[in-house]
Amino acid sequence: MSAKDRRLAELKQLVPEVTPEEAEARRRAGAVLIDVREPDEVAQGSPVGAARIVRGFLELRVEDAAPDFDAEVLVICAGGVRSLFAAEGLQRMGYTNAHSVVGGFNRWKSDGLPVEVPATLDGAERERYGRHLLMPEIGEAGQLRLLAAKVLLVGAGGLGCPIAQYLAAAGVGTLTLVDDDVVDRSNLQRQVLHTDAGVGRPKVESAREALLRLNPTTNVTVHRERLTSTNVERLFAGQDVIVDGSDNFPTRYLVNDACVKLGIPNVHGSVFRFEGQVTVFWPGRSPDPGPCYRCLYPEPPPPELAPSCAEAGVLGVLPGVIGLLEAIETVKLLLDLGEPLVGRLIHYEALTQRFTDLRLARDPSCTYCGDGASFPGYVDYEQFCSSTGS
Repeated sequence: MSAKDRRLAELKQLVPEVTPEEAEARRRAGAVLIDVREPDEVAQGSPVGAARIVRGFLELRVEDAAPDFDAEVLVICAGGVRSLFAAEGLQRMGYTNAHSVVGGFNRWKSDGLPVEVPATLDGAERERYGRHLLMPEIGEAGQLRLLAAKVLLVGAGGLGCPIAQYLAAAGVGTLTLVDDDVVDRSNLQRQVLHTDAGVGRPKVESAREALLRLNPTTNVTVHRERLTSTNVERLFAGQDVIVDGSDNFPTRYLVNDACVKLGIPNVHGSVFRFEGQVTVFWPGRSPDPGPCYRCLYPEPPPPELAPSCAEAGVLGVLPGVIGLLEAIETVKLLLDLGEPLVGRLIHYEALTQRFTDLRLARDPSCTYCGDGASFPGYVDYEQFCSSTGS
């Protein structure tokens, strides 16, 4: 007997095997079925309801699919050999009820058991997003979530440019840009998607071209219009996350109010001279709701207390810092990773390079998100601030 045959015989003594029919019955009863084949194999079909974790990453990612070490785990490959090695590896990790599916996916298909063709990344996507695929917290499943995500960005200016740039690079499938402004030469000190040759062009068109040069597979939808109470719900409908890169209080209130009404998380950022801040307003979050923008600022300040960037100035690189933090929060929300900035605000002061983490309390008497509040309607505040997009 060859060394290979001896090893397989040992594994068959160590690892209990089940038939595909038994595996499907147990999956329906709550067992975890894991397909450990390579992506090109899975792309041809996989058992319905299976978790897909390539063999080389199984030990790193199995706890996402099976956090209970006493759960019944069924491992399937193409013919039933790799699954024996994989199941033994799970036993070594401490899984007490790991099984191999005898005959693998080949027998699964011949037995007529349910098969689906899952969404998978193609070769170019695997190359582009390879660093994400190496991360157990993201992997192929997370990248597919990003590719299916829809994010609307209000503003294609100082904050909007770095936000859009990194979300497109990360593989967010559909980016919608809303901005009615045109590129001005004074924008170029901080609005990094635009160029001198684009002065006078609509910002959304300039930004769209730059984003598609970066990632041609991203669907970039643009609306050259000002956000108003009459179009906000139409534009926000179906979005997973709204990112606020605006530079005026009326728009911030409108974004907030629509997100409260529609239950969409609102990633908020703002900049002023050498300072910036970022948070996530999401009073509709369950089970731990956070405040909305009106919990902090129930009404806009008077114009003399709210100078725009055009009036007070802004350090050119500052929107990059705040915009990147907004992009990070957006990706976290889309992937349900980590702790989002719900109920927290990060304040950044550039001159001392100091970040301050502040806690934000939800106002139970807030007229928009408070306990038992009914949506009071939109308010079209006077446009007293600049709309140049930070």
